[in-house]
This record gives sequence, C-alpha cells and structure tokens, in this order.
Amino acid sequence: MKKYLLRRLGVAQDPGATKPSLQACIEAVLEQGDAVVDDIIAGLQLATSEASNKGLHARQNPRRRAVVAALVLQKDEFQQAFATALRAAVYGGTSQRKTAPARVRFDDFQFLEEEQIDANIELAMTEQEVLLSVDTVLPVFNGLVSSLMGWSSVQAHLNPLKPENFVYALRESLTRCIPADEARAGVMGPAASLLGVALAQLYREVVDWLRSQGVEPVVPLTGGTGPFGVPLKGAENSVTRTLLTLDKLRRLLSGELDPSGAAGGVKDFTHTVPASFEALEDMKLVEPMMKRLAERARLANPARMPGAPLGMASRAAKEAVRSKALGQQLGEEVVRLMLDNLMLDRRMLPGIRQNLKAMEPVLLRLSHTDPRFFSEKKHPARHFLDKITSRSLAFTSVDEPGFARFQKTLDNAVSVLSGGEGDANAFSRLLRKLEDGWAQEEQQHRQRAEEAARSLLHAEQRNMLAQRLSEEFMERVGSKRVPELVVSFLRGPWAQVVAESQLRCADGSQDADGYLALVDDLIWSVQLRLTSRNRARLVDLVPQMLVKLRQGLQRIDYPEDRIPSFFDGLISIHEQAFEAGRAAANEEGSVPARVPRVALAEGRALVDDALWMVDEEVTDSGFMRDSEEPPPMPDIPEAADPALQDTWAAESLGTGSWVDLALDGVWVRAQLTWASPHRTLFMFTSSGGLAHSMSRRTMDRLRDMGLIHLVSDGHVMDNALDAVAQAALRNDLEKGGDGA
Repeated sequence: MKKYLLRRLGVAQDPGATKPSLQACIEAVLEQGDAVVDDIIAGLQLATSEASNKGLHARQNPRRRAVVAALVLQKDEFQQAFATALRAAVYGGTSQRKTAPARVRFDDFQFLEEEQIDANIELAMTEQEVLLSVDTVLPVFNGLVSSLMGWSSVQAHLNPLKPENFVYALRESLTRCIPADEARAGVMGPAASLLGVALAQLYREVVDWLRSQGVEPVVPLTGGTGPFGVPLKGAENSVTRTLLTLDKLRRLLSGELDPSGAAGGVKDFTHTVPASFEALEDMKLVEPMMKRLAERARLANPARMPGAPLGMASRAAKEAVRSKALGQQLGEEVVRLMLDNLMLDRRMLPGIRQNLKAMEPVLLRLSHTDPRFFSEKKHPARHFLDKITSRSLAFTSVDEPGFARFQKTLDNAVSVLSGGEGDANAFSRLLRKLEDGWAQEEQQHRQRAEEAARSLLHAEQRNMLAQRLSEEFMERVGSKRVPELVVSFLRGPWAQVVAESQLRCADGSQDADGYLALVDDLIWSVQLRLTSRNRARLVDLVPQMLVKLRQGLQRIDYPEDRIPSFFDGLISIHEQAFEAGRAAANEEGSVPARVPRVALAEGRALVDDALWMVDEEVTDSGFMRDSEEPPPMPDIPEAADPALQDTWAAESLGTGSWVDLALDGVWVRAQLTWASPHRTLFMFTSSGGLAHSMSRRTMDRLRDMGLIHLVSDGHVMDNALDAVAQAALRNDLEKGGDGA
C-alpha cells in the first residue's frame, strides 16, 4: 500500500476536477521505478534463500545465489540504472535502444553464432514473460493512455509506458550491474518474471487512478492488422508448430543441412566468384583446383576414406541421410511459410497472390535441388520473386491501366516455370525476358524521369550554394544599418540569382554576370547616411542596378508580380537620400515609413521557404510546392497500415519504396525513383510515368497531415522471409529455447 504512490493518491478523489495529463501520468509511473526494483530484488532473494524449498533451489544454483547477493549490494546503482534507462526509453523511444539485439532477419542467420542466437532468444523470452504477466490489464491500460495522447483509436505501439520499455530498462540495468553474460543469464529469466508481476500491479494502479479521474479509454479497432496490412495473428498451420527453430534455420542457411543430395556432396560455388574462376581457367588451373577440393572433401569425410571402419562409415552414412532428410523438410517449411506470408499481404491484388501460390510446387522442387535459394539473396529465383512482388505494388485495382498486361505476363511466366525444369537457370532466363519487355514499355517514362532528375539535381545544387552565399552576404552586411527589406532580399532571391549564375558558368567564373559585385553596391545604396553624402554616385548607380536586378530575378523565374513591389520599396529608400534633411535626421537608418508592407513580406518570402524551384524545373519534375492550405482529405486506402506510418521518415525512405499519395482528393500509388544526394528533394513516379517531386519539408508536412502513406519499403520478399525467421523464434520460445 505504502510503496506505490498511485495507491496513496486513491481512486475516487475528485472526478470533476481537471483530468491528469499524459506528462503527469508518465511521471507518476516513473516515480515507481525504485519500487519495481525493490520487488525484483526481494523476489530474487526469496528464490535463492535457504528457507525456500528447504534450500534445494539454492544448493542447485550456488552461482545464481552469489549473483543475487552481489546485486543486493549494488541495489542503489541498480535502481539508478533502471530509472535512467526507463526514462530514456520512455522519452527517447527506440532511438535510445542501441544495445538491444536487433530483430532477427532471415539473411543474417548464416552468419550468426550460437551466442547471437541465444541473445535473440533471451530477449524474446524476456519480453514474452513480461507480456504474459500483463496480458489481462494491458489492453485497458493502452486504451487509457491512448486517450491521454489524443488518439481516437488504441495505438499500443505508441504507448510510452509499454512493457517493452520496462524490459529494455531491466536488461540495461542488469547489464551494467552484472557485466558477465553467463552470470546475468542465470537471473534474467527470474527477474523478468518478477518484473512482469510488479508491472501488472503497477498498470492496475494506473488504470484505477485514471478512471477515478474521469479518463475514458478509447475503443480498440476490431480486426487489427500488422505491418503492410497483414493480420496481427497469422493463420496457424502445421509448419509453424513443428520443425523450424533458429538453430535449424542457421544450419540450413550455412549449408550444414544440405537438402540438395547432390552426388558426392560437392557444391558448385563457381557462380559466386566468376571473375576468379575465369582467371583460373585462363591459367589452365581449373582441373588441379577441382582435384584439390575433391581430396579435401574426401579427407574431411571418414566414410569415404579407404580402410575406414565399417561401423564408422555406416554411422556417417546414416547421419548424412538424416541430415539430408531434415534439410529437405526444413527447406519445404521455409518455402511454405514464405508463401503463407505473401498470401496474407493485402497490398498485392488477389490475382498476383494466386500466381505466387501456383509457384509452390516449383519452389518446393527447387528447395530440394538448390540450397542456394535460401542462402543467397541474389539467387535468380529469389530475384525473380522480388521483382514481380515489388512491381505488383504499382497496382491498387484490376481496372488500372497496365494491370491486365502485367497479369497476363505473370500468368505466362508461371506457366513456363511449372512446365519446365524450374531451376535457377530457368528463373534467370525468364526474368531477363520480363525485364526486357518492361524496359521497352518504360523507355519513354525512363527518359522523362532522367530529365526530371537532372532538373531536381540542379535545383538542389543551386539551393545548397545559395545557402552558403546567403551566409556570406550576411557577413558583408555585418553591423551596417541595412533595411530589413534588403537583408531579406539578399538572403533569399539574390542568393539564388548569384548561385544560378555561378552554376551556369562552364569556365568556373565566380561572377561572369556581375551579380555578385552588385551585392556591395546594393548594401551601400540603402545606407542613408552614406548616400546622402554622395548623391552623384547614387544617381549613376541606381538605373543600372535596377536593370541588373530585374535581369537576375528573371533568370530564376522570380514571380513578376513580386518584382514591382520590391522595387517600390527599394526606390522609396533611395529617394530619401535626396532629401538631405530627413536623411540626416534618420540616425537609426531604419526602413522608411513609405516602404510598402507588402514589399517587406515578399522580401522575406523566399527566405522562409526552404527551397526555390525555377518554373521550368517545376514543370519538368512535377514539383509540389508547399502550400498553407491543406488539400482535400480523401479516405485512407485499405492497404495503408496506421502503425507503419509512425516508423518512417523522409531521411530513411529508400529508393524503390512505394507510397500512397493524396493528389486532388484521390489516392495515387507512386514509387520513389530518385532522391537527391543531400536528400532535400525526392521524386516519385506513378502510373503512366508521371513524376511527382517534393522537398523534404513538403514530404514531412504531408506525412504529418496523413496525405502520404508508406505502402512498402520495396523489399516484399525480404520481409516475407524475415517473417519466417520470426516464426522460428516463436517456435524456439514454445520449446523453451531448445533449438536442437
């Protein structure tokens, strides 16, 4: 009762008072960090005490008892580390979790050591232990916190007090207090169980408190989906409950389990080093090399050594048969799980998914004869599947132009594969034919995209150069009394003019058009105390200056309607130089009252805008200017996953990614085909080869407004295989981490 602050607050104080804020809720929970650590340490002490189970547990685990004793002595440090890590996780999100093992990925398993697999299993088991303890109270808790955050539906993944943050804090604090991996592993499981119990109690306290203060939970959405529209709980099947584990997956990918059954067990690796093989061939060294490899394989296999004991040979043969059978079974399971994941991917139209399902017999056959399908990301079959799945995301409806042709092409390809050998060469030949056909269809689109990319690249270069010139111009202004109108003009439009001039000079000249030299003249001409003393120079300077200013602004397609406004303000400043009495009285050199306000506003317009595009560049690239008025909000496409939208940003968006973009009240599916070197400009291409480019600022704004949704990162096949690795991890957890 006493240790939990929330219990002391009570549950029925004043429902009519102001509801607690999210910040207040977070801080109230964080204050209970020490109490949670107290529960963990007390539980560990009880579990290892001699009085517990008559000392049997303590005698069986003497090392754990010593570790717990050491942890008790470091209680203050443990509490401080836990509180620090928890606060960092709550307020810093996933960016603070640099030491946690990464999520398992399919293609990484052939390189993982057993210790790394154990680390992934340990992390997953720790999270599972805590989640099981809070399972009953967590949905209500998520609903209440989502309500505090202002969401209209439950957003569990955005809950700053979610269990994963407490698991992270536990791992971090234990790692700091118990550096030895083996010693820490002995207490991690029991500590996770105790954390789960304490966290469940804490969540119940928070729920009672928030409800007593009038906070109502938001209603959870039914039929929730995971990433890319896949149902949160995949269909149960015999595959997910049987063989596949992390260790067996690693052995399959590393070649320990060879499902090919090739004669002599000799693998062909020449495809992986074609240049080296050709060099050996030229030197007539291929045959000696193959003999050496065969001799090495014979020495490594006692079953094939002359004079080897019959029993040893028999056992080795039986082991080879068992390994082959297991490899074939695992290969089939990986293929079926991969296809199951693709079948659940609602981003692809039903016809595409049916074609993938029809390829199952071919892929199963390939898994028996060519284990490279699993271990090589660039295997022709995987490359083929990756291309067609990614390309299929261009279509959101069977009625879209080009889909019927794509579907027919895919039907023919599957038919050819099903009726042929279905080996790596068949996939490679077929993919080349498909890509040749696609290249012919898209030749005009590709040329248009290249021209647009060149325009965007030039725009980025000009804007980057203009930023540097703007800083240089401000150094020239220094402490001089220069009107704000001119300062804004130099920082914005004129910096763009000088940058454009310098980029167009093929000989590398810094000021071929004289636009840079004009900067000092312009600064001098608006300092009234100086110009009033040399009005003759001002009379000679102003006409030429105005002509050159107009020429420069026209070079960057500066809006014609803004030029007269700026000139009116500039001329009104110059006129005061001819009124000697008033100019002398103007000691501060401020902007004259007669300068139009619209001139001041338009002088700052380009400074406030993060990017300037010339009209021709806008036309070529379909550039979307950042407007203040939001476009009409169309209904969100069914395939868009709300949880996915909080995991991406413009900086991390990769070429090949697919998005749904709201344009004129409708959703358009487009692919990111180009990003500038400094990632300030991005170009998407939609059906028909139409380009839609935008600045990073515009993309961030559209994302915040919900007008651009990430559909896919372009790696459909990789994600499907990563889901296979996640299934293997789940099987490990169900079997208590036994990967044997």
